[in-house]
Amino acid sequence: MDFAGSKPRQTRRGGITSAKIVIAGGFGVGKTTMVGAVSEIEPLTTEAVMTAAGVGIDDPSKVPGKGTTTVAMDFGRITMAEDLILYLFGTPGQTRFWFMWDELIRGALGAAVLVDTRRITDAFAPLDYFENRGMPYLVALNCFDGAPRYDLDEVREALAIPQHVPLVLCDARQRDSVKHVLITVVEHSMMMLRAEHNRGEAAPVG
Repeated sequence: MDFAGSKPRQTRRGGITSAKIVIAGGFGVGKTTMVGAVSEIEPLTTEAVMTAAGVGIDDPSKVPGKGTTTVAMDFGRITMAEDLILYLFGTPGQTRFWFMWDELIRGALGAAVLVDTRRITDAFAPLDYFENRGMPYLVALNCFDGAPRYDLDEVREALAIPQHVPLVLCDARQRDSVKHVLITVVEHSMMMLRAEHNRGEAAPVG
């Protein structure tokens, strides 16, 4: 599988490398919160007030207090090291906006798929999306207050997450927790890219 355009890119700022990471998941899993928790710039958000147009489509009953929703994307930036800058793109969660996902993942190094254990079945579609496109991704269980806690092996089995895909716990409100997720995305994505490169070199010619 060729992850076109997904390799980290050298910028003009003294050899600094930049990479694009996608924060994805279903409705109300904490994507906007996650981007905002770590971004060193004022995050660009496209939050809109939920209206009657979403009745029967969005289900806010399991996300108490949620009155807005992302309709295009979230954008933020974080300097992970002196020579690595990550640009973060949060996807809209509702399926009616998923036509934008193909554009948002273009050129991305990898993705973090957020999961809410209160609505764990909502994760199937986002996971299938990245699995079908061959993009490196990890799964992050967002630890909401009062949400059920499950053993990671139970979650992996329930969601049929392949063994090579990292599965981690996180708190999308906490900067250090989110940084750990992003570091793991970069490490996993680079490992997958190196493996793909090595397979290409080992392939017979002709």
